[in-house]
Amino acid sequence: MSGYEVNNIGAPDTWREFYGGFVPQTSRQGRRVVDHEMTNQFIGMTANAYEPGEQAGYWHTHSEIEELYVFLEGTGQMGLDDDIVDVGPGSVVRVGQGVWRTWRAMPDSDGELRWLCIRAGAGELTGYPHDATRDEERAAPWK
Repeated sequence: MSGYEVNNIGAPDTWREFYGGFVPQTSRQGRRVVDHEMTNQFIGMTANAYEPGEQAGYWHTHSEIEELYVFLEGTGQMGLDDDIVDVGPGSVVRVGQGVWRTWRAMPDSDGELRWLCIRAGAGELTGYPHDATRDEERAAPWK
């Protein structure tokens, strides 16, 4: 097995075509569980697209997983415990363990709410990748 993989999930305007989820009962249109298509070890990611007015329809929380929501297009809101947070292009929301969350695309959004949800857990990240090795002498591969 190679130490890397390449997967093309398509442009965000194609994400609505995906149908997926973690189990059949929670699968839906506009969700693609990218890490199910790869051999990820420590990071998970979904690509998501909701039509204006569409909502998750459920709350959830994690005891070990931390999630990072990166919003790319459209406008929406996230319910985070007792708070409501507006989200749109450029919004990045970190949701830690034990926080209840849900989301929706605003009914008046000018297009689909599109975002990536990145999941990780079981190990604390350091402020600086302490396992990195730099090679200042190695030439760039492009000319």
